[in-house]
Amino acid sequence: MTDSTYPRRDSRAVRNVAVLTAAQALLGAQMPMIFVIGGLAGQTLATNACFATLPISLIVLGSMLSAQPLSAVMQRFGRRTGFFLGATGGAVGAAIGAIGLMTASFPLFLLGSLFTGLYMSAQGFYRFAAADTASDAFRPKAISYVMAGGLVSAVIGPQLVKLTSDAMVVPFLGAYLTVIGINAVGALLFLLLDIPRPPVPSEDAPRGRTRIELLRTPRVAVAIICAMVSYALMNLVMTSTPLAVVGCGFTQGTAADIVTGHVLAMFAPSFFTGHLIARFGVERIMATGLVLLAAAGGVALAGVDVANFFVALVLLGLGWNFGFIGATSMLAGAHRPEERGRVQGLNDMIVFGCVTLASLASGGLMNCSGGTAEQGWAAVNIAMAPFLALAGGALLWLALRPRSW
Repeated sequence: MTDSTYPRRDSRAVRNVAVLTAAQALLGAQMPMIFVIGGLAGQTLATNACFATLPISLIVLGSMLSAQPLSAVMQRFGRRTGFFLGATGGAVGAAIGAIGLMTASFPLFLLGSLFTGLYMSAQGFYRFAAADTASDAFRPKAISYVMAGGLVSAVIGPQLVKLTSDAMVVPFLGAYLTVIGINAVGALLFLLLDIPRPPVPSEDAPRGRTRIELLRTPRVAVAIICAMVSYALMNLVMTSTPLAVVGCGFTQGTAADIVTGHVLAMFAPSFFTGHLIARFGVERIMATGLVLLAAAGGVALAGVDVANFFVALVLLGLGWNFGFIGATSMLAGAHRPEERGRVQGLNDMIVFGCVTLASLASGGLMNCSGGTAEQGWAAVNIAMAPFLALAGGALLWLALRPRSW
């Protein structure tokens, strides 16, 4: 393919990237909102403080459970249908959560969180959708640009929390009503998507590798491991952050500002992560992400001043960006078109399964592993070490092997 054909081939991809970036910015704002207030709201409703982060865990569980079915829906009916379902799940989840807050029902609040997981799962597929119509050269950049839309959501989400969480008599109710509106308006963006529906395979069409065969493929396996570790550790620490910040004597506003800095760090590098991958190779970028995650844990363990929280959470966001976008890029180049629905659903099911466990562990470590917030926060960050060793070992193992599928 000559250079002159790239603009023509990628014109559709550029349009889709613009739509998906806008969706990431607007619809994505609900995730930092919920992650800021979910644990705090859970702490007011739960009878046991150890279950404070259970609402966030249920969101991630819902994402894990819906990943495979949602991927199958997109494979059969197209991305647009799947993304509409995701926005619907976000709106329904927020509505049920709002009712749970009004009735002080923790089980109902948890049910709403489970429905919200459908949106979180759909949002995870934005990055794959960006690659659907992109050329090989444009693919890493397309993924990065869509992830960069999170910059806007990083600003909008926490600021909306400040404006809405105490706007009504019932704490946090205004924020959940706002999330309903975000989903209703944001869903309209998907009318502009131009991603062809996957063709129905003929009887003699190649079926691709089975899930077991895909998991035995070195690059697929390592991509999934690194995505799993990057996302799970980010979630482990971020879920506990509002509880730790407030528990150490700071305000909810300070917690929201720290989360803003974290989410900005998650998405700001996306403007150039794809370029870095193209220049230095995906393995080096993923390794850099793991080093940054380790540095985040070190800074968090060094103290509980506001500066420590800010720096640790910024490093955590940067590490997630390099690790997760790198893993996504590696996975996108390690499977064939006929395997797309199978491998992407499998990836997100495994990733969000581990993220579910991380968010469950986060509340237990934070509230039940010591007598003080400082001790709980230390336990959360120490827990990162073995998983970073796992991902680093997997990446080193891959580097020592010859390049293959």
